[in-house]
Amino acid sequence: MTALPKVDYAALGDAEVARLCAACDGQAVRYVLTANNQRLFRAAWSILGDRSEAEEAVQAAYVSAFAAMERFEGRSSLSTWLVRITVNEALGRLRAQRRRRTHLESAGVPVLDDYRDKLMRGSEAPAPDANVAREQLRALLERAVGALPENFRAVFVLREIEGLSVEETAEALAIPQATVKTRLLRARRRLQDALAPEVRTALTGTFPFAGADCAAMADRVIAELGL
Repeated sequence: MTALPKVDYAALGDAEVARLCAACDGQAVRYVLTANNQRLFRAAWSILGDRSEAEEAVQAAYVSAFAAMERFEGRSSLSTWLVRITVNEALGRLRAQRRRRTHLESAGVPVLDDYRDKLMRGSEAPAPDANVAREQLRALLERAVGALPENFRAVFVLREIEGLSVEETAEALAIPQATVKTRLLRARRRLQDALAPEVRTALTGTFPFAGADCAAMADRVIAELGL
C-alpha cells in the first residue's frame, strides 16, 4: 500500500489548516495543538494565576475551538482566534472562582490562598546540568510577573513574553489598543521597581509548558475529540 505524502502544515494557510481540523484530520489537530500550547497556556495563566487552572482552561478552550473550527473565517490569525477563545474561557473561570469565593467568605468559611505554592511549579524536570542560579532567577521573574495586577499581567504576558502586537493583544483581550499601551507601560514600571534591568532579559524562558506536558495536553484533547 502506498504511503500518503506527509503534509507540511506549517506551509499551509490558516484557513486550510482550520479546514483540515474541521474535517477531523488528526495530524492537523496535533499540529495546531503543538504550535499553540505554550501561548495559550501563558494567556490562561496570565488571567487565572494558577497552573492547573490554566491547563484546564486551555483544554476546554481547545475543545470549544475545534467544535467551531469550520466557522473560522480568517479575519484574524488562527493563533489570535485561539487566544481569544482561551481568554474568554479563563475569564469565565475567574468569574466563577470569584463567585464561589464571595459565597464562601459570606458564609464565614476561610478561603486558603494556594496560589503561592502552585504558581511557579515548572512543568518539566530540570536537565541534570541545569544551572541552579538560572532556575532561581526564573522563579524570581515568574513571581514578579505573577504579582502584577491581573489586567496588567495579561497585557504584559501577551505583549512582552508572547510577542503579540498591540492590535492582536487588544483583539484577544477585547480592549482598546490605547489601553494595551497604557497597561503595558504601567506593568513595565512596576517590574522595574522589583527587578534589575539585566534580570528582565530572561523572561523568554519563563512559564515552561512543553515536552511531556505539551504532548500530554495534545493527547487529551485529541482523545476528547474522538480522533
